[in-house]
Amino acid sequence: MIEKKDIRAISKTQLREFFVSNGDKSFRGNQVYEWLWSKGAHSFEDMTNVSKETRTMLEANFVINHINVDTMQRSEDGTVKNAVRLHDGLVVESVLIPTNTRTTACVSSQVGCSLDCNFCATARLKRMRNLEPGEIYDQVLAIDNESKLYHNRPLSNIVFMGMGEPLMNYNNVIKAIDMITSNEGLGMSPKRIMVSTSGIPKMIKKMADDDVKFKLAVSLHSAIDEVRAKIMPFSSNFPLKDLRESLEYWYSKTKSKVSYEYVVWKGINDNKEAVAALVKFCKYVPCKVNLIEYNPIDDGEFQQASPEAVNLYISELQKVGIVVKVRRSRGKDIDAACGQLANKEA
Repeated sequence: MIEKKDIRAISKTQLREFFVSNGDKSFRGNQVYEWLWSKGAHSFEDMTNVSKETRTMLEANFVINHINVDTMQRSEDGTVKNAVRLHDGLVVESVLIPTNTRTTACVSSQVGCSLDCNFCATARLKRMRNLEPGEIYDQVLAIDNESKLYHNRPLSNIVFMGMGEPLMNYNNVIKAIDMITSNEGLGMSPKRIMVSTSGIPKMIKKMADDDVKFKLAVSLHSAIDEVRAKIMPFSSNFPLKDLRESLEYWYSKTKSKVSYEYVVWKGINDNKEAVAALVKFCKYVPCKVNLIEYNPIDDGEFQQASPEAVNLYISELQKVGIVVKVRRSRGKDIDAACGQLANKEA
């Protein structure tokens, strides 16, 4: 038995060619493509303006590997957490994060993660596979629908801060973003999309060379190599010198500021030396700093630092003109974990 191909893995041109080769008109490919993306069809039977004969032919040749929101939890603060079941039974998470002025989707790019950040719940899961472009897109579409349903407005922003390291699934993430920003997809501005990486210099340079239009965030957490390697052991392969060089390259090519995601942990990076190192690192490229409130994943060494330690970071960064914001945890009553940092506000 021949395994059917996921129809969303082929381009519009290939879809048009499929119909021509099967004795139909090429415009039929346009119709089906619209159903697959902008209308989010879950089955060929959903395609009501396509003939029964055509739908049967599609069913014989293709599948639509759509997602299903397995369970959905709603927080008192309006946050929505989705457990998303994929076609092969694996599960990832995505989160809808509302504020007074916007709603943000936090989406996953991998099932599990191959990195070893010690503070991260996802890092404890073995990386099973990369998500396909359609699976990433579907997470966004589901949250867009939830935003309209629960908050009476469409989705306004997207952050790739869920499960996985986006730059280790680069091609599929880029394809998903291309469709999200396409008029044939959701038509969102790339300026409203942020991709967060743990810091892979080679891939940051590639993004710059590819002239991407979305924003870049880096999970930094320390500007001291030895400390950062304890927090994120894999980073010993990517010293801060290399990361700095790649970010300077990124800015020289894109003129786009970098956002640093930074958690202050008790007894780890809550001292004056750590603050001074971050202030120095922030001077290399135009940037802003998001200080993240941390939700402990156990009773281990990673615990939220004192308000005084966080305030020291704020005051020292502001002294040199660095924009700094404190991001409070959202959805605490439903444990709305969202990837690398457990909870994020976009």
